Amino acid sequence: MISQLEREVTFRFLRTRKNDGFLNIIAIFSFIGISLGVAVLIIVMSVMNGFRSELISKIVGFNAHAVVQPGNGTLKNIQNSDLEHNIVSNDGEAVILNKNMTKGVFLKGYLGKDFRDLQIVKNKEFFGSHNLNDNNISIGKELSFNLNVDIGDSITIMSPAGIQTLVGTLPKQENFKVVSIFDSGLTDYNENIAYINLRTLESFFNKKKEDRFIEFYFKDPKNIEIHKKNLKAQFPDQLVYTWSDLNKSLFSALKVERNVMFVILSLIIIVAAFNIISGLTILVKNKTRDIGILKSIGVTSKSIKKIFFLVGFFIGTLATIFGVVVGILFSIYIESIRQLITNIFGISLFPEDIYILNSMPSEININSIIIISLCSIIATILVSIYPASKASSLDTVKTLKYE
Repeated sequence: MISQLEREVTFRFLRTRKNDGFLNIIAIFSFIGISLGVAVLIIVMSVMNGFRSELISKIVGFNAHAVVQPGNGTLKNIQNSDLEHNIVSNDGEAVILNKNMTKGVFLKGYLGKDFRDLQIVKNKEFFGSHNLNDNNISIGKELSFNLNVDIGDSITIMSPAGIQTLVGTLPKQENFKVVSIFDSGLTDYNENIAYINLRTLESFFNKKKEDRFIEFYFKDPKNIEIHKKNLKAQFPDQLVYTWSDLNKSLFSALKVERNVMFVILSLIIIVAAFNIISGLTILVKNKTRDIGILKSIGVTSKSIKKIFFLVGFFIGTLATIFGVVVGILFSIYIESIRQLITNIFGISLFPEDIYILNSMPSEININSIIIISLCSIIATILVSIYPASKASSLDTVKTLKYE
């Protein structure tokens, strides 16, 4: 417990005095350093959390959450409370021939009704017909720019599947009419993926109905590992993969980067916390006479230690709270701040062609804030112990004699 005397002396030492000028500067810099460290750490973690969430949202909004491909067994539809719906599909790689340009493309085939059920078709960035009839094609925004085609134009696509002619086997070529243009929010997908009718795809690539696979869409796609485990149990002889498997290297890199940033930015807090040692050591030196007087009137060494420990603890805790407030506010309005800086200085802080997303995302995670705050306060506690112990060990007689 903290006594009334210990509280009063602690707050007295915390108050600014004219003869404590240099000491006050150290305390101010310690406060600012810890606050900035905490705020920057919260902002960076929020942006990285937001980036990961936005990336997952766009990926699962464009791709199937899980896919089961045929193996030794027979594919079947399943019923699951976590399942939103499942559809049949197939795919293949082809080459677009357009005037003087050739472009590789990954074709995905769906039946008309299943195509209309896709999330990318339902969003507001989808333009054109929702019907995907024979020899119709839906392409991405970037691909339409690269090919210089619009809705209603035709493009020629060449399949690796051969067709027998008098001069031998030649690759199939067919004309497809562009009936719609989509925007997934991810440039790579928009440039390299297109949709055609499933029956047209099977004919184009010489595939059979038995080659079709099932795409599963879940209500909670982020909980994908549990869904994958359940699918493997129901389809033991088939190949099961998820959106997470297709992007494992990307999310592993994001996780490593997030952890490294946490460690590096934590050093800011640790360096700032060590300033408290300097400040408390100078405070002990300046308050040597006061310590001697306190001991002479019966204040115990334990109380002296507690007083100086509380001084460091209050500085660190208040700085942490201030940093948390600044970090949260900055994280909430980070996109507005980015736009303001971009407009004032004419520089792009978050270019879409590099970071894929067109705005700076932010997601405040309470658990991260708690961990950051605890780390900051613990660092403050650790660096406050030594100078507080030094103050309590001063000899009362020598202190008063030389002061």
